[in-house]
Amino acid sequence: MGVIQETTNRPRPAAREPEPRWAAVAALAAVTFTVVTAEMLPVGLLTPVGDALAVSEGTAGLTLTVTGVVAALSAPLVAPLFGRRDRRAVLCALMALLASGNLLAALAPSFAVLIVARVLIGFAMGATWAIAAGLAVRLVPPERVGLATSVIFSGIAVASVLGVPAGSIVGELLGWRASFALAGGLALAVLLALSIALPPLPPEAEVRLRGVLGLLRVPPVATGLALVALLVIGHFAAYTYVRPVLEQVAGVGAGTIGTLLLVYGVAGVVGTLAAGICAVRSPRGTLAAVAAAIAATVAALVPLGGSVASAAALLVVWGVAYGGVSVSAQTWLQAAAPDDREAVASLFAGVFNGAIALGATVGGVAADRAGTEAVAWVACGFAGMALVVAALGRAPGGAAAGGPAR
Repeated sequence: MGVIQETTNRPRPAAREPEPRWAAVAALAAVTFTVVTAEMLPVGLLTPVGDALAVSEGTAGLTLTVTGVVAALSAPLVAPLFGRRDRRAVLCALMALLASGNLLAALAPSFAVLIVARVLIGFAMGATWAIAAGLAVRLVPPERVGLATSVIFSGIAVASVLGVPAGSIVGELLGWRASFALAGGLALAVLLALSIALPPLPPEAEVRLRGVLGLLRVPPVATGLALVALLVIGHFAAYTYVRPVLEQVAGVGAGTIGTLLLVYGVAGVVGTLAAGICAVRSPRGTLAAVAAAIAATVAALVPLGGSVASAAALLVVWGVAYGGVSVSAQTWLQAAAPDDREAVASLFAGVFNGAIALGATVGGVAADRAGTEAVAWVACGFAGMALVVAALGRAPGGAAAGGPAR
């Protein structure tokens, strides 16, 4: 009896902190790389696509517009649509859909079929963003959330450095259809990695569309989404037309532009990793610094970017600053709605993709009416408004996108 009593009263060992799942984080980084590569793949393929399917380059550009619009509209519907299905299974299914869309694009006999393929890609992209963007907090301990979020979002910058240029090179060597086929194969490889690396991820709570939209009435969430919209619109208003700006202002040749954009992409990777760590401590300060850096850089691009060296220096600063937008904004929003992480991530994905399309449109209007140099001032205006919102808007109550790792 005494032995039984001794055993019963023996203190239980403290619960161990779950081990961080860095393989799963790396797999999610591969997801963001894959969806951004798939989204932007037509950028370097518009001419051969137009020639092969008998449409103008302007019409071929709809392959980008349609994808962005579908992603923006579908993202807020993801959490209600998939209900209580395990998120690992959902992400794997979305990768299968992304692969199917790219393979259909590779085989498209007409432009109409290509548009259908891009609609499938757009839905897969928006849904994937809505789920993957908020998973870092469930895979690593709280003190590693900032780094894990940075790694996941680094796939965006790496796609601009490697994915999109690689697609263009494959298109030149083997044809545009081979580029889409390669993107489809990459999605299947990522599907396999997700099925191995991700743990079971049941939804944290049932989400209804009314609940997703209701988050828009939460002041810190509304402020964070406003920051996303202003920064992304401003960035893409200028970045969409960065090539003609560099050609006209700095006299940069076609060969040098590729090198400068590569430098910009590498700087974006650095900015993503740095901002993720800083945003955990101060999302307001990080986003304010990002907005200020973007505003100053694009404003200086015309008066100070008159040489290749100065233009390169400005692009480095711009790349570092914009690389911090996604991870900083996501950290802000996760902290603003810690009990609705998936719902707020879906809003983030919708606003982000919609802002990309709107930014390119705003930049196009400015370039047509006032010249390509005007896009820099338009971008500066949007980034300046973001700086004001970051300084005066309602910030989250907690600095970190916290919560225990699950």
